[in-house]
Amino acid sequence: MATSLIAKTLNSIKNPQLLRPLTRQFASIATVQSENPSSSFTFADSDSNSSSSCNDSNIYMKKGLPNCNVKGEKDSSSVTMPMSSMTGSIVGKRFYKQVTTREADDGNGWNVMLDYRTLKTPSKRPLKLPTLALAKAIAAEWDYQQTDGIRPFTMPLMKLACTALDRVPLTRPKIIEHLIKKFSQDLVFCRVPEDNVLTSGVYERQVEKFDPLIGWIKSEFGFKPVVYSCLFGGKQEEGLVKAIENLLKLTDDCQLAVIDAIASAAHSLIIAVGIVKGKLDIEEAIELIRLEEDFQVDTWGLVEGGHDIDIADLRLTILAADL
Repeated sequence: MATSLIAKTLNSIKNPQLLRPLTRQFASIATVQSENPSSSFTFADSDSNSSSSCNDSNIYMKKGLPNCNVKGEKDSSSVTMPMSSMTGSIVGKRFYKQVTTREADDGNGWNVMLDYRTLKTPSKRPLKLPTLALAKAIAAEWDYQQTDGIRPFTMPLMKLACTALDRVPLTRPKIIEHLIKKFSQDLVFCRVPEDNVLTSGVYERQVEKFDPLIGWIKSEFGFKPVVYSCLFGGKQEEGLVKAIENLLKLTDDCQLAVIDAIASAAHSLIIAVGIVKGKLDIEEAIELIRLEEDFQVDTWGLVEGGHDIDIADLRLTILAADL
């Protein structure tokens, strides 16, 4: 189901110009903690055996290098794709014909192959994935690319996998610290004023949709969250905070990357945990995340090129993480 929904969402947003204003593209601490914020996708193809990074026969993501052609001629053996392309740019042309998967050389994991080249992470290591299913899903993202250009923003699984493999192991304590710091401002704990005529309808929806999830939190972790109407949040019971923190510490790198990505898009660690633990399905989660905005859409109408693109972007983020 998740795979087909991702495909439908991607097909519905093929105009890259519509995606430029998006701000939810996995803006989590795990992805923004990169040591090279200006890094780019660099694809190198050379038959040379030189150890120079300009002649690397593999495909990898790294900081753009000066052109290796000392004569000043255009070097057609490499294509550099800036990370800004994640906002909607079409970068470079598809230079490969076949996308396949193969078992890693050490037998522990799976690689994605573009023709004869092994796909690499930003740290120049082979993109070694824990399951064949994930490797095939990322291979499908690369196979989806059109001949007129590569669209990195249509490869959310690739980005998540690189985050899990490269960034999470190095920044795990900071990711958990950030998630816990924002926990008191969780979307699920917030209530609009009940006695305001403009927000009473939203309050009723929040009670209807959020309260069952709060009841689940109490039964799952033994502490009932405190709800509040302040935009700056409210202090939660120390036992609940500690229980959530312990849960995060027990996750593997892939799980933590997923929780971080969903929490960033949802403004809610509770919704992220609910998805990971199977309490919420995709549609339920999206309904909770968009509860207030959907109320405004029902009242005032949908803004084409605004609300619909936000919904598509959110759906893509949640679906990719869930998958």
